[in-house]
Amino acid sequence: MAISLGTNLNSVPASQKQTLSTNYLDLSSADNAGWGQQYLPDLMEKEAEVFGPRTISGFLSQVGAEEAMTADQVIWSEQSRLHLSYKGDMDTDNIVTIQSDMDGNVAADGFVVANHGIRLNDTVLIANANGVFKAIVSAISGADVTVAPYDGTAIATSGATADFGTTILVYGSEFAKGTGYNAAAAATVESRGANEAAFKTFTNKPIIMKDYYEVSGSDASRIGWIETASEAGQSGYLWYLKAESDTRARFNDYVEMSMLESVKGSGTNAVDTLLGGVIAGNDTLVGTQGLFDAIEDRGHVTTGVTGVNAATDLAEFDAILAEFDKQGAIEENMMFVNRATSLAMDDMLASMNSYGAGGTSYGVFDNSEDMALNLGFSGFRRGSYDFYKSDFRYLNDLATRGGINAANAANALRGVMVPAGTSTVYDQSLGKNLKRPFLHVRYRASQTDDRKMKSWTTGSVGAATTALDAMQIHMLTERCLITQGANNFMLLK
Repeated sequence: MAISLGTNLNSVPASQKQTLSTNYLDLSSADNAGWGQQYLPDLMEKEAEVFGPRTISGFLSQVGAEEAMTADQVIWSEQSRLHLSYKGDMDTDNIVTIQSDMDGNVAADGFVVANHGIRLNDTVLIANANGVFKAIVSAISGADVTVAPYDGTAIATSGATADFGTTILVYGSEFAKGTGYNAAAAATVESRGANEAAFKTFTNKPIIMKDYYEVSGSDASRIGWIETASEAGQSGYLWYLKAESDTRARFNDYVEMSMLESVKGSGTNAVDTLLGGVIAGNDTLVGTQGLFDAIEDRGHVTTGVTGVNAATDLAEFDAILAEFDKQGAIEENMMFVNRATSLAMDDMLASMNSYGAGGTSYGVFDNSEDMALNLGFSGFRRGSYDFYKSDFRYLNDLATRGGINAANAANALRGVMVPAGTSTVYDQSLGKNLKRPFLHVRYRASQTDDRKMKSWTTGSVGAATTALDAMQIHMLTERCLITQGANNFMLLK
């Protein structure tokens, strides 16, 4: 079945930067001339909104929080994994040479192999293609960990160097009677020091966004025949009221889209020159990291759940759960997906004959099913996880990401999974651990100026502030998005 679009669809936004005569609904053209201008009561005064609710704002208000900031950047630290598990290679002398952490971070990623945290007398599980072995650490020299198997047999090698064919996990320790921590006397043995919590620091910076609307003093006093309505529900016969409301609604959407799509600068280039972010070759003042880029950088991306086959989709969805299991198992997650993915999940759940079945918790919505449904979410449980699914208009609308997805299906964004609740992070400014939502907005504000969302009017219309014979309505915000624990997020592509 083919679906075609009419060729005369009025979908092109106005290109003028100010209100001119062409901005008004023209009732003098040949199409509208005649009795319609003579008999005003018969004229259809209401402006028709043929594209439905046109704004996409609301994503961040549903999943995030907002908090003020006063600096040029936000710095936060996330704790690493609690348990000690690494990948490396096993040689013929019962020596494991550590190559990476469990998440695959190597030296190029900042992982210092000599600081692995395994200590003398630790008891370990060792696994490779030849089996699973239990042993005790007998010596440590940098990245080389020598072990003594409890069964007294040599552990089979994992292969050539850099194969990463061996996994080693610390599960405890064992000491002889009457010994201290550093009983061994071999010169190559390092002392058993205390392990400290490992942190990784991340930063993001706010960007400044601006826009304005302008109408001349003459046009601001003109009254039209067509009644218009703003996004805020106001209505009237002054066309500039509609245009100003549209500008404000568009700006609010730009703010939200920027928090989703933005990326940081990657080097000295034209962007740096334009924004003045280069200081001695440092472009850290250019750009901000949005949600999508943060997930691709520090989170997970899946190409599964496409709707091709319900059984296959279920297996792919279970693979996503298995990945979440590896990351700490955040039990409540919200899903914002495009229409095709939403329908694919409906079909997947219907194939299980359990869609809408009891047992779903609505904890993120104060355990109110009605509240979840009023926000456009449908909840379901799979395994120990609760999911709340909602259609994401931003990914559907042809005038937003939906159009980009249609132009390049190979790189289309189909949705995002966002963990609900809070995570514990170390705040560098306050010097203490804080619980914050996984996803939240930081905006510049102080006692002097609140830049969360500023709006002011200049010009000669109303209370005159300048000699300009016009009214200018200005909008400004300075903010960034903080994506904490991005390893618990999933991007669907």
